[in-house]
Amino acid sequence: MLERFHVPGEEIVLVEENRLRHVTEQFFVTQGMSIEDSKIATDVLISSDLRGVETHGVSNMLRAYLGAFRSKNLNPKPNWKIVRETPSCATIDSDAGLGIVVAPKAMEIAIEKAKKTGVGLVSLGNGRHIGMLAYHAMMALEHDMIGTCMASCGPRMVPTFSSEAAIGTNPISYAAPADKLPPFVFDAAMTSVAGNKIVLASRLGVPLEPGWIADKRGNPIMEEVYLNDFPEFENESKNLEQRYSSGNISSAVSLLPFGATREMGSHKGYSMAMVVDILSGILNGNKTAPTGEFTGQGHFLAAYSVEAFIDTKEFKTLMDQYLQSFLDLPSNSEGKEVVYAGFLEAKEQEKRMKQGIPLHPEVIDWFTSMSKELNIDSLV
Repeated sequence: MLERFHVPGEEIVLVEENRLRHVTEQFFVTQGMSIEDSKIATDVLISSDLRGVETHGVSNMLRAYLGAFRSKNLNPKPNWKIVRETPSCATIDSDAGLGIVVAPKAMEIAIEKAKKTGVGLVSLGNGRHIGMLAYHAMMALEHDMIGTCMASCGPRMVPTFSSEAAIGTNPISYAAPADKLPPFVFDAAMTSVAGNKIVLASRLGVPLEPGWIADKRGNPIMEEVYLNDFPEFENESKNLEQRYSSGNISSAVSLLPFGATREMGSHKGYSMAMVVDILSGILNGNKTAPTGEFTGQGHFLAAYSVEAFIDTKEFKTLMDQYLQSFLDLPSNSEGKEVVYAGFLEAKEQEKRMKQGIPLHPEVIDWFTSMSKELNIDSLV
């Protein structure tokens, strides 16, 4: 995550991991979730914070999920079920269950299928927010598998030449195991910047780069801007409960596809987002943007057994050699090293597990307020 999105050093409140887990689990239990599901949901959020992916950790997502629970858009005890299945494939109706609970269970199904057939593919419909996609993709790693996760979201992206947002940020994640080096873990939205980073920018008061967002007519804004330059954008970090209450992650801010403009390749980001819609939505019958009949989110998970293709030990050795070759490349910027996706996150996780998870004072205040309202233990 870009440095600008981190909590400023002088404002950081470090919270010990286990304490944050304890309070977060209580939060989910108060919303009617089982203890087992509360632990799964908590693990997804805390894993995000440990890896430095604060956009999808407790800071943003807990209050967002609260709004969805209160509006009855989230089913705390979903009767999710497999509605179609083959030895290697499955289609799941999530029954409006929280994605950070149903998706890990779906990935377990994909993994079990991959053990038997070499590959496991699962498409989920009628879902809700899935959190950090890398969490689900990384579940395959401990089984010596390559994991994939995609999510079809509510309309946030402005397609190339469109005057309005009509497709989701539609992130994609891939995770591939290595031997001694941290695994390769890619996780990115198909927009120039992830939607939740706009929330962080609003909270922290930092500028947005050219090519990240569009104006009211869908035109790319190709200059650095602050959200408070646009009255309709300045409260992006507020009322997260209300924004998520419909299941469609509404926002006044329209995001550009990665590439930003047609000349710079925005059609590629837009088209990749469509691929995600097809696999994560249409494949399971989920109505999706821009039909105007958006019904929750859709997800797609896959596990590929390395052993089905190549000797696992050989693959991991080759992966180490491959990844190390990037780490060895000379840098063109002083103080900057060439890394690969997942490397910095693995290092950050080691650090935060020892030192604690950094939270913004505003987040601490929210926890304090909600702890009193829900009658659960205080975070600090």
